[in-house]
Amino acid sequence: MRAAAPLLAVEGLTKRFGGFTAVDGVSFSVAQGEILGLLGPNGSGKSTTFNCIAGMLKPTAGSVRFEGQEIGGLSADEVCRRGIGRTFQIPRPFRTLSLLENATLAAHYGAGGTITHAEAEARARDALRLAQLPDDPHATVAGLGAAGLKKLELARALATRPRLLLADESLGGLDAAEMRAAADMLKRIRDERGVTIVWVEHIMGVLLSVVDRVVVLDHGAVIFEGTPQAAQEDAKVAEVYLGPPEARAA
Repeated sequence: MRAAAPLLAVEGLTKRFGGFTAVDGVSFSVAQGEILGLLGPNGSGKSTTFNCIAGMLKPTAGSVRFEGQEIGGLSADEVCRRGIGRTFQIPRPFRTLSLLENATLAAHYGAGGTITHAEAEARARDALRLAQLPDDPHATVAGLGAAGLKKLELARALATRPRLLLADESLGGLDAAEMRAAADMLKRIRDERGVTIVWVEHIMGVLLSVVDRVVVLDHGAVIFEGTPQAAQEDAKVAEVYLGPPEARAA
């Protein structure tokens, strides 16, 4: 039987800024319904790769195909309307708007065509509930802690009704219990809604218990692709995160 085509296929992705190559020939694919962890230390090229997929940056070379169609070089709004939602590492909600208004605005933005305000609000309420936030029209951003702001960021992305969710550093700024809750929520979104997820992160621990596969970057190139268990046992991955063996032994 012929294997199903990947939902997302990244091939030879390269991004240069002047003479600096931030991403150097990165290739990987993501199957429908999969949670893929895109890992690497700070400066490894994760965010640049992510932003090339999401339309924030235009690739210098290579291909990004979603559902078989080339999206590399499309603008962020065009990518969103194709069915790719994203969160941002640093949440920046509209603080003068309610939680519901924040998510409703995202629903309008992500709609493939014109939708009514009632439909946008219905999508927003569903997204807020899924992210475990109140859909009360009077609930405000004020008072949300780090975990709450991350949930709102997720709700805004979900309100665009994505088939692929790009989750950017969802664990940053959270304590251990909040990290576990955030990871469980992403898994539930995949399991209950069938949303495929690419999760960009530099914190390995909790993520490895949730993802199906990992791709590890270092200095803009792929150094590992495989199961979470194999990643934990890989010498190159250990060196990137922990330093060379002689340094660890010192």
